[in-house]
Amino acid sequence: MQASAATSGTATQAAKKEIKVFPVVLAFLIAGFIGLFSETALNVALTDLMKEFNIESATIQWLTTGYLLTMGILVPLSGLLMQRFTTRQLFITALVFSCIGAIIGAVASSFGILMVSRVIQAVGTALLLPLMFNTVLVIFPVEKRGAAMGLIGLVIMFAPAVGPTIAGLLVEALNWHYIFWISLIFLVIALMIGIFTMQNVSETTKPRIDGLSMLLSTLGFGGIVFGFSSAGEGDGGWTSSTVLISLAIGLIALILFSVRQLKMSTPMLDLRAFKYPMFTIGALMVALCMMVILSSMLVLPMYLQAGLAFSTLSAGLILLPASALNGLLAPIMGKLFDKYGPKWIVLPGLVLVAAALWMFTGVTLASSVTFIIAVHIIMFIGVSMIMMPAQTNGLNQLPPHLYPHGTAIMNTMQQVFGAIGTAVAVSVMSNGSEKFMSQADNPSDPSLIPAALTAGVQDAFLFAMIIALVGLVLSVFIRRVVVNRPH
Repeated sequence: MQASAATSGTATQAAKKEIKVFPVVLAFLIAGFIGLFSETALNVALTDLMKEFNIESATIQWLTTGYLLTMGILVPLSGLLMQRFTTRQLFITALVFSCIGAIIGAVASSFGILMVSRVIQAVGTALLLPLMFNTVLVIFPVEKRGAAMGLIGLVIMFAPAVGPTIAGLLVEALNWHYIFWISLIFLVIALMIGIFTMQNVSETTKPRIDGLSMLLSTLGFGGIVFGFSSAGEGDGGWTSSTVLISLAIGLIALILFSVRQLKMSTPMLDLRAFKYPMFTIGALMVALCMMVILSSMLVLPMYLQAGLAFSTLSAGLILLPASALNGLLAPIMGKLFDKYGPKWIVLPGLVLVAAALWMFTGVTLASSVTFIIAVHIIMFIGVSMIMMPAQTNGLNQLPPHLYPHGTAIMNTMQQVFGAIGTAVAVSVMSNGSEKFMSQADNPSDPSLIPAALTAGVQDAFLFAMIIALVGLVLSVFIRRVVVNRPH
């Protein structure tokens, strides 16, 4: 395995000299931007969709968690796919799936069809994101990776930032279908650029496909995400048989999957990456950060619209400054990481995130827009200090033959933890709202709904703050990786 890794590394080094970096990165940035724009653009339309389809928040959250569930199932396969297929083949396939999903969403007339659209879109994004990270690792030397990852971070953070604002404008002026039409236009442009400019940046090795590993991976990651996501539905909550059985199947399958991968000479997902401590810490911190980001990006628009009675456009505009600033800071943080290492960027970042979430636990129906924007900015400055430095530092510790597996593991953890965070936040919010209504003098009074929702939102932010504090403890152990590997 060492010999093959060395051979692969030599081939990759030779290929690097012929790669035109700019068009390859440009194609990925455009495709990644639209893929991640699609992931959050619907968030400000969720309240409208609940009314249009006559469904509850526990059901509407499946538009987000279903997307993440699909990614949680498919991203673990990306390490295998990147070894079997060329960069160009995977890029074009990812864009085709994204385009088909956008078309179905644009003409969707029911919640079920819209859900199908989201799943197909997620297939495209699941193929694209690990491929993008792996390509950056291959074509950029270690000393320039922080800046390169920062550029990727600009797209990853800026796309979700402008998503709710553009979506709010479209919903206000036209309707939610146009979110998908706009996405489709740019996806087709990205596909055309990819067809004409995308190059193959790494060697294919055609590893054997292990059917049992694929089955265990699907049952494991899918069962965990489905179990958590189902907890917010129905009367049983966390004690319902569906939730308990799904979580049990998922956990058992993941244990069997892990044992099998460690025994295989060429595993589908090489879990030996976890032998590298900075990779493990980096992966955990990025996953916890994704829990905080996705749960807050789902809860906050609901609070602004259903609690404070803002329009979809106004809610999107309120969320824009912080998220846009976060995107703009990503390249700066990447350069600071190259210069100073991760610790004194990541640790203060987690302090800012935890402090902001603590302030959000005190929101009321009287909270000012200025307060919400200011706290949101503090939170996302912190997020920009955590994501790229922790991720880049972790991946830097891996030998080149583990790059596809490392990016697959990190992206899988982001999607699975993100889905869990979203599901738990919605469940906590719903329980908090129900508790508020049950203690009211007149529980059937509809005028109490905004106050009840706000009480639930406070609980959801408390949950997110606890996650941030766990990350803060982990950040104490992070240290800069010194790369002096000959292969």
